[in-house]
Amino acid sequence: IDEIEALSSIYGEDWCVVDEDEKIYCIKISDCLDQPKWTLCLQVILPPGYPTAEPPIYQLNAPWLRGQDYTELANSLEEIYVQNLGESILYLWVEKIREVLIEKAQSSDPEPNIKKTSEEVDEDDGDDFLLDYQPIQEDKIKMLNYMTSESQEDEELPPIHHGNPITDRRSTFQAHLAPVVTPRQVKRVLEKLYENKKIASATHNIYAYRIYCEDKQTFLQDCEDDGETAAGGRLLHLMQILNVHNVLVVVSRWYGGILLGPDRFKHINNCARNILVE
Repeated sequence: IDEIEALSSIYGEDWCVVDEDEKIYCIKISDCLDQPKWTLCLQVILPPGYPTAEPPIYQLNAPWLRGQDYTELANSLEEIYVQNLGESILYLWVEKIREVLIEKAQSSDPEPNIKKTSEEVDEDDGDDFLLDYQPIQEDKIKMLNYMTSESQEDEELPPIHHGNPITDRRSTFQAHLAPVVTPRQVKRVLEKLYENKKIASATHNIYAYRIYCEDKQTFLQDCEDDGETAAGGRLLHLMQILNVHNVLVVVSRWYGGILLGPDRFKHINNCARNILVE
């Protein structure tokens, strides 16, 4: 408890409590530049035997972190644990990660390619679930920057509703919903959600929206997997089945270190369905 209070006061806004009861915490670590190039989210679960008998269960979340980079960093953290058996090590872990990020920022490493991928890879991702729907291939940014009139530039931020979280094997899922009538509003709602450090630190923020254009009698719709393969398409498909429109649904997932396989899609859809039905 003392360690958690100390970390919270040292790291301030970069420290986030994901689930107090389950002792799940998250910290955003950067390379200390005014405009950080390299950032990483360290999520930890503190088991009952920590620190005397068990190490923290950890997850390193960074879109650029792959292969050798991941292995080297994980080895460094495990080495710190072995060298400090029985002691509180989260501060040492955070500062070790920061040291690696600072080295990357000072070296000639190209800036990270921020494309997320899922921790989970399925043999069968259940594409039959998608039926005949394929995600729109339009560039997401282009869609969100869709031309809007001057009057819409100042339109109000729509109200955002948050659903009840679902937790399964330490992964937590939570849906957020907002009524939207323009892609500009979609962008504003997403920006507002990402101001919440807990939502911003989620492993994946999957979203889909459908807007009915009266004048053209057509739907403007798009989705984003955020690294959780096919999840955005499934979410949009659910919205089509339920025949909802003028709405944005975002489902945040905090990965808890245990692979859920296809169950994760069930939880994403249940979260979304519950908030849409409410």
